[in-house]
This record gives sequence, structure tokens and C-alpha cells, in this order.
Amino acid sequence: MFSGLNSFLKKILPKGLFYRSLIIVAAPVILLQLIVTIVFFDSIWIKANKGMTRSLVGEIKTLSDVYSTENKKQIDYITNVYKENFDYVINSISTSFPEDIYERRFSPMDRSLRRELKSTFGNGNYWFNTVKYIDIVEVRVKLGDKNLQFFFPKERIATSSVRVFVLWVTLPSIILILIAILFLKNQTRPITNLAKAAQRFGKGDYINEFRPSGAREIRNAAYEFDRMAKRINRHLNQRSEMLSGISHDLRTPLTRLKLQLAMIGDKDISKNMSKDIDEMENMLNDYLQFAKTQVKERTEKMILGDIFLSIKNKINNSMLKIKIESEISLYGRKNALERCFVNIINNGLTYGDKVEVAVQKSSNRAVILIDDNGPGIPTEHFRNVFKPFFRLDQSRSLNKSGVGLGLAIVEDIVNSHGGNIQLSSSLMGGLQVKISLPF
Repeated sequence: MFSGLNSFLKKILPKGLFYRSLIIVAAPVILLQLIVTIVFFDSIWIKANKGMTRSLVGEIKTLSDVYSTENKKQIDYITNVYKENFDYVINSISTSFPEDIYERRFSPMDRSLRRELKSTFGNGNYWFNTVKYIDIVEVRVKLGDKNLQFFFPKERIATSSVRVFVLWVTLPSIILILIAILFLKNQTRPITNLAKAAQRFGKGDYINEFRPSGAREIRNAAYEFDRMAKRINRHLNQRSEMLSGISHDLRTPLTRLKLQLAMIGDKDISKNMSKDIDEMENMLNDYLQFAKTQVKERTEKMILGDIFLSIKNKINNSMLKIKIESEISLYGRKNALERCFVNIINNGLTYGDKVEVAVQKSSNRAVILIDDNGPGIPTEHFRNVFKPFFRLDQSRSLNKSGVGLGLAIVEDIVNSHGGNIQLSSSLMGGLQVKISLPF
């Protein structure tokens, strides 16, 4: 039972912390207001109106008795007295009761008036209307073959203090809720800022201007996040510098080896060793490219189509087809995204002879589809190829002489931009790479 109740509450409750906190603050205020209002209506207002209505109906009964005597002098005197002192209008009419019923079933005033008229004159011997006029109530009662028509102010059967009471109850509640909204806004804003900073950091952006604020617990969390971000940045920079340094230092002996091989007389040995050196250089290039992805670039606003046009001009291959369906602007690291797309396109052109790129817009995301007609990748290895240093010897990898960092680099760049990447079989017979990026 409790599990069902919890699931129901999870469905109806708002997802945001601000609105949940507002419910916690506002719900008791509203509940208290409802209780006070109900008690007031039940014990004060309804009883007061009941007494006023009973008094009024008694006056109507008295006037009906006076009119039944047919003493014109007495009737005129009583009519003038009530008209001058109580704002009564009394008419004797021969028409029957109207067929239209104007009674409001859920109105305490109508309910009280009906009850008193029925008790005094009997069922079917009265008719009243409280809605036709704004401040006037009309009542008709049977008097022989005629009807007596009464017009009197509504204040005779409804006290005006209810409006003042409702105002005094509602206005403070509204003020308290508004104060609570302002207070909760100030309390939840630091949490929102912390979440935005974490999101920016996850996308690879710098967080130099982040300032912890809010309550003590929130500030402590923000300080720890700031320290963590700085430690991670320092670790990434150190790793990138180390990889770059090692790769750069290894290029010098490789270059010397090439020069020495050129002086060897045995061309077969020289040729085989040159291949090994070329493979080592390609491996170093992969390491350097992987290191570049770890270096933080500043995010900027860019047009996705311009990146692909630049890639097409650099690759300059007629077998590369790019179709841009709509202009899409997004924030990101331009150089990193360009490296990501170039890696995939070059891989497709290496293992196939045709690559097609389609840039689409789907809701608030940019979808990039890259298809080739190469040998593809077995379905069981779709997730493994994103692991660093994983290579496919039987089918394909991003670089035959590489170390298996190609798709690891691509996935790292895509994830750092808040996107996702999926592999599937292409209609062209090869591999389809689907990249989704928010904008």
C-alpha cells in the first residue's frame, strides 16, 4: 500500500527542488486558511445569516398577514414604514410565479432563504430570485388569488463582513507565499548555479569564474566541487603534457633512425625497418591526438555546417558527400569537434571508397549521420571499439598501424559536449556512425 502511495506521490509531485520546497511551505498555509475559513463559515457566517434570514421571513409573514386583512389604511401605513426605514418595495400582483428557477443549490444564502420560506409558507407557496439583481433580492409569496412581491437589499440576509474576513485571511497568506517564493528562489539559485557549473565542466569548459554561495551546506558542496574540478584539470593537463612530451622526445631518435637507414646498403632491410619506423610514427600521432583531446579548449558558438565545409575542403575527396539539411548553431570546442568528424570520415575513406555525411535537426539536438561502404564492424564489437587500445584485426580499426585510440578519442569528444554516439550497419553496406549533440 505504501509503495503504491509513494509511486503516486512521485508522479504528481513536481520534479524541481524549488516547486517541491514551495509546496512544503505553501501547503500548511493554504490548509490553515481553509480550516479557518470553514470554521468561520460554519460557526459564524452561516449562523449569522440564518438569523438574519429568519428575521426577514418573519417580516414578510407579518406583512402578508397585514395585506390579508384588506385594511387599505393599515396596508399603506405599514408599506410606507418599511419602504422608508428598511428599503422595502412591496407590490400586490395577480400574475403567477415565474417558471424559471434562479435558486443556487450550493449557495448558503439561497439555501437558508429557501429553508425559512418553506418552513413559514409551505412548499409551493413561495418563489425567490437572488441572482437577477446585483444588490436586490426578489421574493414572492401567495396571498389568496394574488401574490405579494417583495424587493429588499441583499444585506438583509447576507452580512458583508465575510468579504472583510476573506480579505484579511487571504491577503496575509498571499504575502507569506510571495515571501516564501523570494526566499526559496535565493536558496535554490546556488544549487542551480552549481548544477550548471558541473554541466559546463562535464562538457570540458573552464570554471574559473564559479563562486560558491548560498547556505553553508551548499557552499561546502560548491567548494568541494571547485577543488575537485581544479584537481581533475591539473591531472588532465599533466597527463597531456606527459604524453605530448614523450611523443615529441621519441620523434628525434626516430628521425635519426630514418637517416641511418637511408645509408644502409641493403635495401630490403632498410625497407622493412622503415615500415616499422612509419608504424611507430603513426602510433605517436595517435598518442598526440589523444593528448590533444584532453587539453581544455574554450567553448564558442559555431555553425555546424561550416565545420563540415571546412573538413570537405581539407580532405578534398570527390567520394565524400556532405548533405546539410538545416543550419544548426551550437556551443562547443570547434577544434575538438573537427578532429572527431575527421577521424570518422578518414576511417570510412580508408576502409571504403565512399562516405556520405548528413546533418539533421531533431528537436533540440543536432544529429550527424556518417555512412560508408567499407567492411563494417561486427555487432558484438560495437561497444568494445570505444575502449582505448582495442583493435580489430579481422575487420577494421581507425588506423591499421595505430594503437586503437581512434574511436576512444571520438567518444571522449562527443561525451564532453553532452552528446552520445551510436554504431550500426549502414544501408551502404558498411558502418553508420550516429552522433547526437545538444544545442
